[in-house]
Amino acid sequence: MTTTDMQATPDYAAILETICAEVQPLLSQGKVASYIPQLSRVSGYHFGMAVYCLDGQTFAIGDAHQKFSLQSVTKLFALALAFSREGDSIWHRVGREPSGNPFNSLVQLEYEKGKPRNPFINAGALVMTDILSSRFVQSDIAVLQFARLIADENCIDFDLAVAQSERETAHRNYAIAHLMKDFGNLHNPVKTVIDSYCRQCSITMTCAELAKAGGFLAQHGTIPWSGAQILDASSAKRLNALMLTCGTYDAAGDFAYRVGLPAKSGVGGGILALVPGELAVAVWSPGLDHTGNSLAGTYALERFTTLTSRSIF
Repeated sequence: MTTTDMQATPDYAAILETICAEVQPLLSQGKVASYIPQLSRVSGYHFGMAVYCLDGQTFAIGDAHQKFSLQSVTKLFALALAFSREGDSIWHRVGREPSGNPFNSLVQLEYEKGKPRNPFINAGALVMTDILSSRFVQSDIAVLQFARLIADENCIDFDLAVAQSERETAHRNYAIAHLMKDFGNLHNPVKTVIDSYCRQCSITMTCAELAKAGGFLAQHGTIPWSGAQILDASSAKRLNALMLTCGTYDAAGDFAYRVGLPAKSGVGGGILALVPGELAVAVWSPGLDHTGNSLAGTYALERFTTLTSRSIF
């Protein structure tokens, strides 16, 4: 019998109620992302949280059923899809180390000859988009269909206003893409990659849908309700490890210290975290801290692991 088996099942509904009450004073402290104009229109006072247990139970609180822009959380879906198709060959073009720099930095990319540190910074995500663009007619549609599959929800879609807003302000991403193109690490036209990447980042979900979408990684690569295998257990373990070390921008060390779960965040205020073998939990609060992670969302996950005694450590 494992330690988890011996632990009593937490009262997730009561725990979410407690967390929702505790985070209210934090909702005014974060700053909504402003460099993408469409995101700046979202109120920072939203808070939603959902837990998807691998036995099919779902618990939700607050704005857990309101759609929001996933932004960089979609990098996890793109990576999982590329890895499921290409395997370890993707690591010839992108690394597996934390960057220690902002997610849209060019400095490290120049120094390391166009090979991004990991798939979760913007440069690495653009390489994943390039890989998928070589395999699919439209990589953004492929990622959208993958999201629908793992969330078991066909109504998941792009927010085209967000996608347009991103394209109009994608100057740094264009610079990153052109730099990698110059180093030979981008095979498709820069405009094709950027357009697909902006649409991918605009995918919207609710916390409840996002938590369910994370179920296949919590279930070691297999979709819990269908039994369909997306990744083998070893590959799922590797993606979980990357989430832990690289999934929350250049705050991954502090996030691991405070929360103790593999996670992927986005500047839309969403965070998806996993308790392998047990559950996935998603939180959304648009106010960000200085690293681009949801301020209230990070605190909520810290409280979640404390109150449930669930973490990977």
